[in-house]
Amino acid sequence: MTAIETRPDDLDGRADGPEAPTEPRTFLPTRDRDQDDAPPPVPRRAIGAPNADELFARGGAWVAALGMAWLITQRFLPLGGLAWFLIVLLVAGIFMTGLLSSMSTTFVEVRDRVAGIVVTAGAVVVGAALISAVVFVFVRGWRPLTHLNFFTDDMAGVEPKAPFSQGGVLHAIIGTGIQLGIGLAVALPLGVGTAVFMTEVGGRFARIVRTVVEAMTALPSIVAGLFIYTTVILTLGVPRSGLAAGLALGVMMLPIIARAADVVLRVVPGNLREASLALGASRWRTTWNVVLPTARPGLATAVILGVARGVGETSPVLLTSGAANFVQGNPFDGAMNSLPLFIYTQVRSGEPHSIGRAFGAAVVLMTLVLALFVLARLVARPRKYKNRPSLRSRIGRLRPARTRTTRNGEPA
Repeated sequence: MTAIETRPDDLDGRADGPEAPTEPRTFLPTRDRDQDDAPPPVPRRAIGAPNADELFARGGAWVAALGMAWLITQRFLPLGGLAWFLIVLLVAGIFMTGLLSSMSTTFVEVRDRVAGIVVTAGAVVVGAALISAVVFVFVRGWRPLTHLNFFTDDMAGVEPKAPFSQGGVLHAIIGTGIQLGIGLAVALPLGVGTAVFMTEVGGRFARIVRTVVEAMTALPSIVAGLFIYTTVILTLGVPRSGLAAGLALGVMMLPIIARAADVVLRVVPGNLREASLALGASRWRTTWNVVLPTARPGLATAVILGVARGVGETSPVLLTSGAANFVQGNPFDGAMNSLPLFIYTQVRSGEPHSIGRAFGAAVVLMTLVLALFVLARLVARPRKYKNRPSLRSRIGRLRPARTRTTRNGEPA
């Protein structure tokens, strides 16, 4: 870059004389043509990104850990199998990463890298366990799913040794839906109401309620079934039916929904409550119009957790309802089957076809839970603005406007 020297002139256009005071000169930078051939600037490395030495150290640590795991499991110790190899590889990788990192970095960075490896390994283990369980169930249960009668028929008059072309899980699907509906009708308003009482009302009694709810979250399922069997069936005289099973599932889902909703309502900022009360709204209107709409996604998650707890239970349904091999649509009379109970009874038979039907019912159960999860997330989405134009109108605005013409062909 070069600079052009300029000197300011007087107001009358004459140059400064030798006796005039010296004024600061102004330099206007101009681009030098020689710099066009200069190499491009070197890009700066992002903050926190590892350099080449760090990447080499991390990769070398795992290569060394791979060699150590092979020597330990295959040469030094009788630890055969893939599981032992992965365990030794993880331990050796943590050790080598910490050792090589301590040679060039500080102790804080060494702890950070080791903690990152442990957290990543835990996430991989959990993901692998989940994926392996789902894949295993699908592999064992795909054959019954290829027959249409598996979704449209029940097991009335079907023997355990019957082929997959006979029988189905229609009665279990209907029973599961009815029982979950009854359980949600009981647990959802009571659970959310309990959470609102603990969060918005408070007080000494709210602490006692919170303690009871936390204790009930670990309630065994058989205890819930015994409670409904004692109070509803023996005391009130209600027959063993889908209603009793739904009440038992509601007792199990109630503390889960209440506890999760309580945590979600605590997260709502207190400024929203104060602003609503300052505008003159009552506490009830503040809770109904401000707190609950703000916590809607979290409340949907609470409902999903409660459904996931109740949908897979077998002992309360077996104790309060019993198993039926036919479609039972009336929850007030007679035994009613469910998908978990159907899986339990089919596996106990020991026949290969019955076990295959059990795995097929497990696939249907997982699909049902996934559908409920998606439905809850769709319901919990924020509402759209009413004044927002539709997609068709927005697309229509992008089209060029047509010019009206008269009969003579001239524009209007």
